[in-house]
Amino acid sequence: MSLSARRVTLPAITPIILQKRVIKVYSEDETSRALDVPSDITARDVCQLLILKNHYIDDHSWTLFEHLPHIGVERTIEDHELVIEVLSNWGIEEENKLYFRKNYAKYEFFKNPVYFFPEHMVSFATETNGEISPTQILQMFLSSSTYPEIHGFLHAKEQGKKSWKKVYFFLRRSGLYFSTKGTSKEPRHLQFFTEFGNSDIYVSPAGKKKHGAPTNYGFCFKPNKAGGPRDLKMLCAEEEQSRTCWVTAIRLLKYGTQLYQNYMHPYQGRSGCSSQSVSPMRSISENSLVAMDFSGQKSRVIENPTEALSVAVEEGLAWRKKGCLRLGSHGSPTASSQSSATNMAIHRSQPWFHHKISRDEAQRLIIQQGLVDGVFLVRDSQSNPKTFVLSMSHGQKIKHFQIIPVEDDGEMFHTLDDGHTRFTDLIQLVEFYQLNKGVLPCKLKHYCSRIAL
Repeated sequence: MSLSARRVTLPAITPIILQKRVIKVYSEDETSRALDVPSDITARDVCQLLILKNHYIDDHSWTLFEHLPHIGVERTIEDHELVIEVLSNWGIEEENKLYFRKNYAKYEFFKNPVYFFPEHMVSFATETNGEISPTQILQMFLSSSTYPEIHGFLHAKEQGKKSWKKVYFFLRRSGLYFSTKGTSKEPRHLQFFTEFGNSDIYVSPAGKKKHGAPTNYGFCFKPNKAGGPRDLKMLCAEEEQSRTCWVTAIRLLKYGTQLYQNYMHPYQGRSGCSSQSVSPMRSISENSLVAMDFSGQKSRVIENPTEALSVAVEEGLAWRKKGCLRLGSHGSPTASSQSSATNMAIHRSQPWFHHKISRDEAQRLIIQQGLVDGVFLVRDSQSNPKTFVLSMSHGQKIKHFQIIPVEDDGEMFHTLDDGHTRFTDLIQLVEFYQLNKGVLPCKLKHYCSRIAL
């Protein structure tokens, strides 16, 4: 019996090679940076790359935005979305841009849902026993079996016309509907407006100017594969809280538990920028910082919060005194007039200070970076050149407080409360209200800045 060898041919294994593409990302001050990225990179991965390259602290609020100037709209690109897929929907001649900036409100509805779902805008498909908490409303959005219904008046732009019509809308899991008869939700009075599976929701920062909207709180649905103004389904709310509620609810219904996973696991990416390749030491939270005392032969951790606070204040005051002397050393550092002038100008290098911007521009910057309690900036007053204005967000609204200079024994101070609390410079004022609410509705928490790439 003869044996013969038999050749077995195995199928060839073709390696998967990810194509790379150069993308350009812009910052608030219109500086840009080109990145060579793989085709499966997510928005979160792009943010992580820019954080590492620019040595920023990662507080999970960095966000990638899609800006479409030809129709005057923009949106948050969700952390899990593939950036190349977003770019594939752009027209060749469109001058669209990717922006990299802070968005403190991106996942704020998971932390403080009460601000995002006003009681008068939410109802339920089934009878409920007792009151429903905002946390339970979130759980219903993330569940496939139940859903809350969002409802309220919105201005809708009539298709193919310049006019706007105020009608009552209902948001359900199957889509967005409006009533043809007042606030009636009877099936015979409901008309389908749009679904959101194959479209994205955008806000319109300049809707009043660009589209003739009755208010500045516009938003719209744009089909994924279309880009013209005629393809938009434009809507407009009466106030910012209403718009925020609609947009948040639509994001939750569209992406469901994926948003919660993005919030809970910010480093889960699809490309090489995931948690396996990024050092967690780059992410620094307030809870990971400790106060240290280096005055003795051995350093020690300051565990007493009162002692830590007093040491921090003393170090800050000492640093400012040294800075004032150093800045004034070319002239006469002992002169009180020069010292006061230095104190008055030392704030200009701070990231929260915005030189000579208008009230409207301040509001636009804060809205862009999220209407979360404590988001703030300081700017020059346009009505009084000798004063400053603290603009901050609280309760989904932007409030402005005048910082007035006061003189005492030849020295100039700053105050927010008619001189009851005085500060030698704006840095000291901001640091105080970051630790104490004082006359403000809440503490200053996140500064609104314009970063450069």
